[in-house]
Amino acid sequence: MLAMCKRLMAIALVIGIMSFAWGNFDSPKAWAVDYNKRTFIQEDFSHQDLRDNSYDLSSLRGCDFSYSDLRGVRFFSANLEFVNFEGADLRGAVLDSARIGHANFKNANLEGAFLASVKITPSTVIEGADFTDALILARENDKLCELASGTNPTTGRDTAATLYCT
Repeated sequence: MLAMCKRLMAIALVIGIMSFAWGNFDSPKAWAVDYNKRTFIQEDFSHQDLRDNSYDLSSLRGCDFSYSDLRGVRFFSANLEFVNFEGADLRGAVLDSARIGHANFKNANLEGAFLASVKITPSTVIEGADFTDALILARENDKLCELASGTNPTTGRDTAATLYCT
């Protein structure tokens, strides 16, 4: 019986080491959190794994999401004014109908994000942002083109090129 327990513990240890070594780097998040219709003013969410969380209809004015993993996160109709998304991974995020005036998207990756009906202001920072395959309405895309500058340091793509600016 003792030998069997030792063998099972050794197998569990090997499996644990293997799963850490091979599966830990891009493993799926265990759960997503629903923060819909909540208010967070100037909260710090920076440098966190927030994949697939939902902030629909939330007020996030002045929050810091810099360098966070926000893949697949929903910000539908959220107040994102003065939010810092610098260096954030927003691939596949939903920002439809969000107010993103004065937000900072410097060096953010918004590849495949949904940005239909967002409200852009001239103070929105998009230097180095990657909008490859993002869904953006034409008039808002035109506003983004006026602000477009820089190259994304992660993807190496030019911001204006990812917006198809002419």
